[in-house]
Amino acid sequence: MDTIAGYIEKHKERFLDELFGLIRIPSVSADKENGHVMMAACEYIRDNLLKSGADRSEIMLTQGWPIIYAEKIVHTSLPTILVYGHYDVQPPDPLDEWESEPFVPVVRDEKIYARGADDDKGQLFMQLKAFEYLVAEQKLPCNVKFLIEGEEEIGSSAIITFCKQNVRLLSADVILVSDTTILSLNNPTLTVGLRGIAYFEITVTGPKRDLHSGLYGGTIHNPANVLADIISGLIDKDGRITIPGFYDSVKEIDTEERTLLNNVPIDEEALKNNIGISDFFGEKDFSVIDRLGIRPTLDVCGIWGGYINEGAKTILPAKASAKISMRLVPDQDPGEIENSFKSYLLGLNIPGISIAVNFLHGGNAYVVPWHSCEVQAAVMAMEKTLGKKALPVRSGGSIPIVADFEKILGMKVVLLGFGLETDAIHSPNENFPLNNFYKGIETIPWFYHFYTEFKKKM
Repeated sequence: MDTIAGYIEKHKERFLDELFGLIRIPSVSADKENGHVMMAACEYIRDNLLKSGADRSEIMLTQGWPIIYAEKIVHTSLPTILVYGHYDVQPPDPLDEWESEPFVPVVRDEKIYARGADDDKGQLFMQLKAFEYLVAEQKLPCNVKFLIEGEEEIGSSAIITFCKQNVRLLSADVILVSDTTILSLNNPTLTVGLRGIAYFEITVTGPKRDLHSGLYGGTIHNPANVLADIISGLIDKDGRITIPGFYDSVKEIDTEERTLLNNVPIDEEALKNNIGISDFFGEKDFSVIDRLGIRPTLDVCGIWGGYINEGAKTILPAKASAKISMRLVPDQDPGEIENSFKSYLLGLNIPGISIAVNFLHGGNAYVVPWHSCEVQAAVMAMEKTLGKKALPVRSGGSIPIVADFEKILGMKVVLLGFGLETDAIHSPNENFPLNNFYKGIETIPWFYHFYTEFKKKM
């Protein structure tokens, strides 16, 4: 395994060229007319896996975007690692805020800039190139399977059905995912938890058409005003969500684990400077780290209604809408949250106003035990390449399929990510540091090694 650094140095320009080829494919899953592009991404990954040494690599159709499945079986007596990733990306909007074309990858300041550079094409490619090395150097200590989907950014609905229908095909001992962050290469962290999600669109409707604001203003409820009032009432002055029953199922974290998670050396001033704010806000009596990954949240992701173009148009809008994201923690259930939210909104009974609530998608939170062999293999791998033992963190983000993996396939999931909070995923100028990309490739083979050693002793 000690030859991995030399292998990376020898092939790193090719690695970048191959990654850039995938990034140039604008595989935005939210675009329903993007079928030929999504298939092009699948074909690119399928072919790369075959060149990297997979015995089998194929595209499998679903009721949604296709899935790539690949495998290399060394021997049935050996452990099997199932690698998960996704080839779909977020839309690049707003385009005018990008410093370079979102699907034309460039390297600036030792970082790759492009949509998907980090989330998840860059991190997925770490897995592919680590696998290539192990096969090329005849050092693969276990069996490997790959499951790569195209709907992670829109809720992962098709892959759930796929997993239920292919339990035997996907059988393995552990699932390995690179789609999360690390505090830094100097202060490594390992994600041991993900928040769940419940995502809604709400629409407030009043009159049957837009009305003259002078003739009708002050006589009826304005849907935009009502929507603003509803939203402002969802969180109180102490940062607590006001939906009845919202916190009923929250599993409170014990003092020991909370202390361990709060040992991560977050530079709060640097974080504020990085995102351009003067101060934090959140649930009272909880630390910034608590708020970032341990506590549930509610946020407006978009809001619209009435006239929003240049100049003035004096109307009272017929309707106004908003998209709302709630990040959930163990043991909150998205279905129960949906029922609570709908019950609350539909019970407001505002004269002349109707409210529609559309549940777009959801997923459960996920936590893997810190002292499990799966996690400790990752800790040892990071210590081998980064020279320091990683600290545990719970990510505020969500990977909807992760909790379903354990329910359907019965395996723990290890979240071995190398992205940074500063990588601007889902935003203009998404980026991924070259050092993190290469260190990820260097670390993953060590996970294979240590995990296989653990399994031999069990």
